[in-house]
Amino acid sequence: MSQNKQKNENGRDFLIGSLVGGVVGAVVALLFAPKSGNELRDDINQGSYYLKDRAADWKDVAYEKGGEWKERAAVSSSQLSKNFSEKSQDFSARFKDSTKSLGDKVKNIRGRDDEEAEEAAQEVAEAIEEAAEELEKQQGANVSSNG
Repeated sequence: MSQNKQKNENGRDFLIGSLVGGVVGAVVALLFAPKSGNELRDDINQGSYYLKDRAADWKDVAYEKGGEWKERAAVSSSQLSKNFSEKSQDFSARFKDSTKSLGDKVKNIRGRDDEEAEEAAQEVAEAIEEAAEELEKQQGANVSSNG
């Protein structure tokens, strides 16, 4: 993303530099040309109309590119939202399954002795840690795929 931004900035800087250089070059050429005052004013007017037309063309190109970038951003945003929604639903389903499994284990523990209850509690803690790690992985994948 930063490469695209830098390319856009470089392109914009080049465009501005070209415009300024063209204007300065045209003015210098007109001022140093051996012409009468009327001819010089006519040439300056022609040059200004030419630059005005070029600026209008550049404006149109800028609007077109802006529309393209807006469209790309909308598509990317939509895809990001869809991916996040899918991952959230997947994680939610896994979490519900883990919770149900843990609930079943807790029900089974109630009739057992202390040692078995401790083992079941350890299994519950491990399942919670796995669910938390899975959530972190999915969030990290979402962030890295969007950045």
